[in-house]
Amino acid sequence: MPVAGLPSPAIQANKDGSVTVNYVPTQNGVHELNLSYNETPVEGTAFRVTVDSSDGRFVSAYGPGLVQGICGERLHFFVAKGGSSQDLDITVDGPTKTEVVKKEEKPGLLTVEYVPLGAGEYKISIKAKGKHIQGSPFSAKISGEGRKKSQLTVSTPGEYVLGGQDVDLTGMVAWMKTPLSTIEQCLLKKMPNGKLAIAAFQPKKKGVYSVDVTQDGMKFPGTPFQIQVGDSELSSSAKVKATGALKEGTAGKWNDIIVDISGAGYGTLGISMEGSHRPDLTCKQADILTRKNEYLLQYRPPEPGIYLLNIQFANDHITGSPYMVNVGGKPSGNVRETVTQEIQAPKVVQPGQKCQLILRIPGATALDMEATLSSPSGVSDVCEIRDEPDNAYDIRFTPTEKGLNVVSVKQKGIHIAGSPLQYSVGATPAGGSHKVEFGGSGAERGAVGVKNEFNIYIREAGSGTLSVTIEGPSKADIRLTDTNTGFITVSYVVQRDGEYVIGVKFNDQHVPRSPCKVQVDPECEEAKKVSIHGLRDRGLDVEKPATFTVNFNGVQGVLKGHVTTPSGSVDSLFIQEIDNELNSCRFLPKENGVYYVHLRFNEAHIPGSPFPMLIGKLGADPAHVAAKGPGLEAGQVGAPSRFLVTTMNAGAGTLGVIVEGPSKVAVACTEADEGYEFTYTPSAPGEYFVNVKYCNVGVAGSPFKVIVTGSGRGSDIRESSGLYVETVEKKPGGSKSRVFHGDASKVHVQGAGLKKGNLGRPGTFNIDLKEAGQGLLAVAMISPNGLPVKDLTYKKQKGTAYTVSYLGEEKGDHYLHIRWGINDVPGSPFIVTVQ
Repeated sequence: MPVAGLPSPAIQANKDGSVTVNYVPTQNGVHELNLSYNETPVEGTAFRVTVDSSDGRFVSAYGPGLVQGICGERLHFFVAKGGSSQDLDITVDGPTKTEVVKKEEKPGLLTVEYVPLGAGEYKISIKAKGKHIQGSPFSAKISGEGRKKSQLTVSTPGEYVLGGQDVDLTGMVAWMKTPLSTIEQCLLKKMPNGKLAIAAFQPKKKGVYSVDVTQDGMKFPGTPFQIQVGDSELSSSAKVKATGALKEGTAGKWNDIIVDISGAGYGTLGISMEGSHRPDLTCKQADILTRKNEYLLQYRPPEPGIYLLNIQFANDHITGSPYMVNVGGKPSGNVRETVTQEIQAPKVVQPGQKCQLILRIPGATALDMEATLSSPSGVSDVCEIRDEPDNAYDIRFTPTEKGLNVVSVKQKGIHIAGSPLQYSVGATPAGGSHKVEFGGSGAERGAVGVKNEFNIYIREAGSGTLSVTIEGPSKADIRLTDTNTGFITVSYVVQRDGEYVIGVKFNDQHVPRSPCKVQVDPECEEAKKVSIHGLRDRGLDVEKPATFTVNFNGVQGVLKGHVTTPSGSVDSLFIQEIDNELNSCRFLPKENGVYYVHLRFNEAHIPGSPFPMLIGKLGADPAHVAAKGPGLEAGQVGAPSRFLVTTMNAGAGTLGVIVEGPSKVAVACTEADEGYEFTYTPSAPGEYFVNVKYCNVGVAGSPFKVIVTGSGRGSDIRESSGLYVETVEKKPGGSKSRVFHGDASKVHVQGAGLKKGNLGRPGTFNIDLKEAGQGLLAVAMISPNGLPVKDLTYKKQKGTAYTVSYLGEEKGDHYLHIRWGINDVPGSPFIVTVQ
């Protein structure tokens, strides 16, 4: 602070209610200017001004943006220098990229503006002729809710198809040798057409890449695969071009950007956008026929403000990224309401102690409900369910074993949201926001003016603060009811229809699946009168039409609908009027599992919608699946992390493992006696979350939080790597099944006996299995009378060559079927004419 005894500032009245204060500094340092009126301090003072000298002239910096601010808002400060300000260099560094805008209002006076997008400490450097002025770098403390980010990944440009047919990824491992002779593990995936592919091929050096694929220790047919990478295949983010709404956008509307990857080679597109509010993001191929190398990126920010858009290709920013997007338009007027509740750690439950869970399920009956308790050893007991008032159900059980027990709750044979549930016995739960589960009808849809409810399972999270936020067109009246059994019931009432966002946090961290969007329907009495007839919730088959009718019962309106498949995609529901008030509805299921039929009348859900329908047989039960092992707790960069997923008594189904974290990982799976062992190798330190799903239902305890230590650079976006395998049924006492992996398309069949034969004389042809892998060879021949021929044999000649002979005893066309594994070889069935 300058010493006392300096000249006082000169104050001059401007005759318009304001005053001008002039002060000429004579020393370097921080000057503090205090203003008072009638001996009362003026609000907003004292002013702090940093003064330095350059070339005998003083340089001063002052303003609130040098000290503090709120993220997402435009902050400013001033820099004054006697004479020209051309030689001033000003930068702002902090948790986010921050663009500096300088405006010279008059010679020697700069107004500097910047927008911090995240909370934290920002360093503001002010240099005159390359030297920091006194006090520089300044430290500005930025507060606020921080950034809200949306992100997505487009893998299509980075997929490289290797080959195969209807491949099974179980036991399959791939290693790639680069032109630099380094060896790294590859992430594999099964393409929609059944072929094997590298999930993310992003070559950074020209040359030959050799991919060695093995399955159960055996060479995969065609391995090693040689990939020649030249200039046109090399990953190059600099060749990606983006045009459109990169600098300005409009709130509440979709803004379009075209991303052209022509000539950029192989790579994965990574897109993220962040700001004071979480925007919506979509990306799809612009035109699969005429513009296959162009992608249409769309973003929809909910509110005006400054947003940061990142576009990466092959993990590198494209030219110009990240982009600072100034979003204009009118504010949405949405209202946010938050309620909090302190959660106490649950008491430790011991074996033999009676336990209960209380939750609310509107629209259900006691006959629809069932619950079971599975012990760590795999023993299952049926739980007692009591029907309580106000749509509540009291589930009672008595665990007999210490460890992680599992409670599964089903409605009409289908797991409710969040089930199966982890239930710790004999020890304190591990705790953490990732152990919170929430779900229910109120977290999927809502209605105006009525109580919408959902449940939060909080028992395994430990002690902390639970917060529920609902933001939308009207204020939500939120009520939290603690059942003191591990469940908290959330009810909310809103007065306007539209889209609402529900956020659930524990200790200020979002829990899995939060935030989620809920469409609140307008009040519609007519929708309550519409009825459904002939809808079967089970006993339906794949590839056979599912039909039912909808009766309007005298009301007028428009009926709309769609179907959600077990894999999460949306299918059309065909609606046809068959009478004045009667409509027929139909869809064609193409996969086993639970479908949900959504029906709206005048934009409001009809009672009971969405309706669950079980297609095919659901023999698999996620409640019997468990995941365990060190790879679910901790890991080391560059070292394989392992864990076991046991599927004993769970039936056969689709097992999926998705690893999310700072880096992509190569996930591999091998079959074990109890289930399936998974390995993954992280390349960057940080927090990873391992999600384990069985038949698209999360198993108890999933996701698992893994802390990975070591060194390495993480990605700017949250990476996701997954592997899905079709399991076989596991029974106690059984051994690991022998699985053969063959490629029928690589079987070669030739010989004169494939086209014609002579009556009463043997016909022959040859089969070569050299490149077809492992499998079961099946040969069958049907005579014109529909029965197998009497004499059909095959004999191994040498190596993988076989000779097949047959004897035709009837004139006419014979059908010859040749299969390798479960698939026909090329050309099968053959038509052999016997004369």
